[in-house]
Order: sequence, then structure tokens, then C-alpha cells
Amino acid sequence: RDSTPEAVTPLLDKQVEGFGELYRQISFEEIGASTLQSRTVAGLANGTFVFCVPGSTGACRTAWTKILQPQLDIRTRPCNFAVLIPRLMEK
Repeated sequence: RDSTPEAVTPLLDKQVEGFGELYRQISFEEIGASTLQSRTVAGLANGTFVFCVPGSTGACRTAWTKILQPQLDIRTRPCNFAVLIPRLMEK
């Protein structure tokens, strides 16, 4: 029923490859094989990060705490999304 990934993907200038795979790997620890049904997409659209994750509270919490929050923290090493943000703002 959810067509969000299909609606968002054409709008992305660049996809974040591996986001869905990482999400499902982490989610597998929580919900087992049901994670195969998890549909995620991430990328850049017009210089803005876009992340589409399943809509349940647990799924959103997992994506935020295990992937997005660390990647948006400048202290995450060896690399993170935070260091890319200034470059995305350049015109």
C-alpha cells in the first residue's frame, strides 16, 4: 500500500546506496525475517538529505538511533553525513 519509495526515488539527485541494506541488517536483530518487507530509500534531493523509512514507531526509532543520529553527528568516525552538509549548501 505504501508507494513512498516509488514516489521519492525519481526526485533524488543521488541515492545513498546501502541505506536500505543497513537498515534491514539492524532491524533483523529486532524483528527477524519480517524485515524483508521493510522498504527504505535515502538520498539527496536539491541539496537536502531525504530518508524514507517504515512508518511504525519502532522502525522510526531504529532508523534514528542506529543510523541517522550517529551519521548526523560530526563526532562519528571515520565518516558521517554531517561533514557533507556545508558542501550541500554551496551554490
